Amino acid sequence: MSLLYGLISGILFGVLLQRAEVLRYDRQVGALRLIDMTIFKFMLTAIMVAAVGIYALKDMGLVALSLKATSLGGQIVGGTLFGIGWGLLGYCPGTAGGALGEGRLDAAWGLLGMLAGGGVYAVIYPTLKTTVLGLGNLGKVTLPQMTGLSHWVVIAVMVILFLAMFRLFEQKGL
Repeated sequence: MSLLYGLISGILFGVLLQRAEVLRYDRQVGALRLIDMTIFKFMLTAIMVAAVGIYALKDMGLVALSLKATSLGGQIVGGTLFGIGWGLLGYCPGTAGGALGEGRLDAAWGLLGMLAGGGVYAVIYPTLKTTVLGLGNLGKVTLPQMTGLSHWVVIAVMVILFLAMFRLFEQKGL
């Protein structure tokens, strides 16, 4: 049954990506050049909805959070590689899959690169585990734990901040 839920939510996510036009190459490049905030608005909306939904389910006892340790070394190296790949290809991983689904064959190169990168990562993981991934290890922490605030306070602050950003984007025509 969980596979069915995954399939349904994946299809709905793909439809939302397509309807929000974030699969378009010009939107991707506009986001990288900070002249089109459509993708950022989409991502921030997803973060807000997910934060509320996940913590509501957690508070009701329907789910338990399974955190991974925060590694600043891994975040910096991974984020840098992600940004380089996004800049070179013009798609991020999720939108590359959606773009390929729409028939954009240029996205296939990115997906092949992601598969190759995943293979390389698997091979060099033992070395990374003892080097890069160990740098800046903060443990399994969340913003509410780090600030000592209720998760609902942190979520409310994030929602207010994101809505202020949306307003600024709209005022600037982004």
